Amino acid sequence: MATKNLKKVTIIGLTAWGTLMVGLSGLMKAIHLPWSMEGLVKFNLPNSAAILGLMEMAFILLFAFPKTMRIGFILISCYFAGAMATELSHDGSMLNPGIPLVLIWTTAFLRNKSVFLGKQLNSDEIYGLVFLHQMPATKFI
Repeated sequence: MATKNLKKVTIIGLTAWGTLMVGLSGLMKAIHLPWSMEGLVKFNLPNSAAILGLMEMAFILLFAFPKTMRIGFILISCYFAGAMATELSHDGSMLNPGIPLVLIWTTAFLRNKSVFLGKQLNSDEIYGLVFLHQMPATKFI
């Protein structure tokens, strides 16, 4: 019982921490805080700060809610993968986008393991044959 509560508190805490960290980062970009803009100026992206900040906030909000966690996870992972590529192309550090990405991936795994492991499908489900068995033969003629 205590282990289950500890796991639940850990998941809620990691979700809140990740959401706050990424959300505040997006907010700082969206409102053009000077020390947040320094990195974007270095990468020649100061005009994109507002849209990048809004994207970051939208993606992390999708991740925070259980019903939209999967799409939020995919979008925020892609966002940080692009940030890593930008950092690497300008001889920057992978830690800036890497740390939140590790936090998001850890949180996603703890919240819903099927995001990574998936559901075991039989061969009919993989190839979409489940629906073919239910259709009358006259539909194919």
